[in-house]
Amino acid sequence: MLLQQSPHEAYRRVDFDARVTGANPAELVHVCYEHLIGALGTAIHAHQNGDNGLKSRSMTRALTAITALQMGVSQEGGMGEALNQFYAAARRTILDSAVAFDAKQIATMRTDFAEISQAMKAG
Repeated sequence: MLLQQSPHEAYRRVDFDARVTGANPAELVHVCYEHLIGALGTAIHAHQNGDNGLKSRSMTRALTAITALQMGVSQEGGMGEALNQFYAAARRTILDSAVAFDAKQIATMRTDFAEISQAMKAG
């Protein structure tokens, strides 16, 4: 059975696949951050509009991005433990939102990741 997707979702997937193919590790981290930030924003918007299906898909996408970030943490260089704790806390927040969605907490997390992403791009 063919999975039905919206044209927007199909284009998003093609864009994602194209960006990941051949990307170096730093570029992959940026892609994960972008997708995480976008997914959290979409989840907030969907929550405000009462679209539980979109909210659920967006939070699943955010969880996937966090998982990819966690898997890519290097234990060398001293930052690995701190990143693992940070990503684990974000993962818990996302999973907790399945039971009780807290738009304010999700927005704060989204802002935190956006600020980190901007700092990585500048550095």
